[in-house]
Amino acid sequence: MKFRHDFTLSEAGASHRIYRADGVSMRIDFFDHVLRTALIRDGRDLLPTWSVCPDGNCPLEGRDKLSTEGFVLENPAVEEDEETVRFTLSGVRFRIEKRNFRISAENERGVFYCDRSGLAMNFDGELGDGSVHFTAREEGQRIFGLGDKGGMVNKNGRSFALGAGDAMGFKAEYMDPLYKHWPFFLCENKAGSYGLFYDTMSGGRVNFGEEHDNYFEPFNSVCYEEENMVFYLILGSVPEIIRRFNALCGGIREVPERAFRYYGSTMEYTDSENAQERIEGFAKQCEACGILAGGFYMSSGYTDHEGKRCVFHWNRSRIPSPEGLADYFAARGMEILPNVKPAFLTDHPLYPELARQGLFLHYADGTPALFPFWGGMASYLDFTNPAAYAFWKTCVRTQLADKGYRSIWNDNNEYDVWDKDVFACGFGKPVSARLIRPLFALLMSRASREAVTEAGEAPEGPLFMVSRAGMPGVQRYATTWTGDNYTRFRELRFNHYQAMTMALSGFAFFGQDIGGFFGPRPDPELFLRWLQYGLFMPRFVLHSWKPGEPSTMPWLYPELLPQVKRIFALRERFIPYLAAEMRRAVKKNEPLVYPVFLRDEAYDPEADCFFFGDRILACPVLDEGMTEVNVRLPECGADFRLRGEGGIIKGGAAVTVPCAPSDEPVWFELI
Repeated sequence: MKFRHDFTLSEAGASHRIYRADGVSMRIDFFDHVLRTALIRDGRDLLPTWSVCPDGNCPLEGRDKLSTEGFVLENPAVEEDEETVRFTLSGVRFRIEKRNFRISAENERGVFYCDRSGLAMNFDGELGDGSVHFTAREEGQRIFGLGDKGGMVNKNGRSFALGAGDAMGFKAEYMDPLYKHWPFFLCENKAGSYGLFYDTMSGGRVNFGEEHDNYFEPFNSVCYEEENMVFYLILGSVPEIIRRFNALCGGIREVPERAFRYYGSTMEYTDSENAQERIEGFAKQCEACGILAGGFYMSSGYTDHEGKRCVFHWNRSRIPSPEGLADYFAARGMEILPNVKPAFLTDHPLYPELARQGLFLHYADGTPALFPFWGGMASYLDFTNPAAYAFWKTCVRTQLADKGYRSIWNDNNEYDVWDKDVFACGFGKPVSARLIRPLFALLMSRASREAVTEAGEAPEGPLFMVSRAGMPGVQRYATTWTGDNYTRFRELRFNHYQAMTMALSGFAFFGQDIGGFFGPRPDPELFLRWLQYGLFMPRFVLHSWKPGEPSTMPWLYPELLPQVKRIFALRERFIPYLAAEMRRAVKKNEPLVYPVFLRDEAYDPEADCFFFGDRILACPVLDEGMTEVNVRLPECGADFRLRGEGGIIKGGAAVTVPCAPSDEPVWFELI
């Protein structure tokens, strides 16, 4: 019967139970501080997962989404009658109503998680197509996470797309979607907190109060296209939930110490006809200014072929000696990260052969699917095709790694595929490509990493890989950044909120394009303020594309160079500290920078200050015209010293510090 589904026990194991009703199975698995719930429809194949792998080793072809391998299993005592199922998991009391399988969770403070009354899940199409999940909403709840979403840190009252796109020049206050597919969020309410991670790669939408239905109490909702639904209810405090989510996804990859240095980047240099001279000139200019740089992100202009960007094609007119360019930087203790893109334009020299081999996303008849891409039509490489995956690795190895380029910038990998008639190989199980769009970015990053690892004279120590797009699990293979942001003061503020959102989503190494990628040249005040802010992000990169304007480089304003050099010198002082804090973050699955309220619960999530590692409180200026910083030091069991010097200031004290744009940024060291 529609709107009523009475479930009965079908199978009981030590750490799981399965219930059935009306062609649907509901499985629950008991893990340490995690309840996994799966809604599986009869006759519908369950896609593998590439996100979940607690041991960090996910097979290339994916992992059974219901696997228990690597989890710490629990075996709670289950009490059951005709109407309800009751058990206690990790100190939390659970109750499941067998009618419509409504789940609630309670602690000593009350019910902190509850499915919506009536029908909370989509069993028989009553709630539309695909997967739907409604949970009860508390008016004053706080919502965090969802990846790189814009707006305020607390997402309550808004709705967002599940999906990713190329959002060049985005406005971080309101534009959506951006670059990450990240179906994980945390909810804090009066009784406690919980995390929800939906193990899906398909597109959809989440709602935290922007929608209301008069026939139901206030609700949160998640809906997405995939017909089977597997989600993880993660228990604990907000910091504990973040750690458990990262552990669920296989942890965070360490980066080399040089990754924390300043890296330059601009399309202007690589789009010029004397690109190698311009890029080498960057290194010389850094030396002349006394700036110690880690390297240069090399945009795709080096791949120009008859006016088009053709990945893995070296334009020998612009870059006469790729090996010489890599050696030039290596001799100075620097590196170059070449940009690679997963789409091949139809006039790429390799396109006919790749099409003949069937290495692209395709239609049912095998014809390559075509999409607009960088001034032409192109086909996306299908990383779920083992031959295409191997081809990519060969190209990265022979065209980049063997030439001295061992850090790779995986870009433009959002895969703008919406057509349900476009298919991927699916490692031998063909699948609609739109259902697995974010997987291609993860596999692209993995293939690039493997190619460098397998290349001759692979570097010792951690590799440095970057990916613009991603889904949970990508942090095993690559770092990221917030994408092609816009230049204005309001963006600086909302880029900060976006950074705190990413930290609460489990990211460790990330940052913004300092100064803004697109839009007008930053004026002197904004330029200095963004540098002072970016100083306290793990990724410290100035990157821009501003046609008709000079690139955003440290020497953009020669008269400001003394102040700029002081900022860069302070960053250099922080690098050993950052490297140590990164090792902590990797070991404990914690963010590297994060909002103050994770250590002082009374603190506003939207505060301008934040923790830069565990021992530094960063207090940047985010608004135009400000000449001082007003901050209440958090109460976190520590005292503070302004800029690591002078007298002791007690936690909880209100402090005002003068801070003109030309001054050293405001920060406090915990003691």
